[in-house]
Amino acid sequence: MSNQYSKGFISLCLISLLSACSTPPTHFYTLESQSKAPASTNATNPHKMLIGIGPLSLPALLDHKQLVTRIANNRIELAEFEQWAAPLKDNVLAVLRKNMATLQANAIVRAYPWSIYGDVDYRVIIDISRFDIQLGKSVCLEASWAIMEEKKHTIVNNGQTKIEQVLTDTSYQNAAQLLSQLLDQLSQQIALSLAQLQQ
Repeated sequence: MSNQYSKGFISLCLISLLSACSTPPTHFYTLESQSKAPASTNATNPHKMLIGIGPLSLPALLDHKQLVTRIANNRIELAEFEQWAAPLKDNVLAVLRKNMATLQANAIVRAYPWSIYGDVDYRVIIDISRFDIQLGKSVCLEASWAIMEEKKHTIVNNGQTKIEQVLTDTSYQNAAQLLSQLLDQLSQQIALSLAQLQQ
């Protein structure tokens, strides 16, 4: 009886080991700043504009550690083994701040909340409504944004951004890289509006 029990226990252990070995590895991704400093800057301006990026809002359906993809018939899919290395909202905000700091050489850029650094001259409020992946098809970014003069609590500029880029393959790595590029394009649009305020 004990021999049969031992054989059964060994078989169970072998099945468990085989199951563990067959589980695919989890891949982790981050969004990265893609912006490059402008060729020329106005270095004669002694006053550095203080810019706050945020608050930022993202769709609730993206609030997952797994990458979310859109598929047919109004369905989404969570990629269990393809995950963000950090909360997506934090990563997006950090990339936007870094992009803006690169594009606005004569500005000091802080991410929301920036209260520990003191007041800012302008805050950029960003509402991202789509930040989509359709594997093998495209990535899409849709956002509305507004620039507020902080002391007057007045909107001085605003815009709508809709950008789509074609995916050349079905890899999540390519999708993450293109999503970073979309954030760069959004940053450039906002940076242009901020630059006009300094003129």
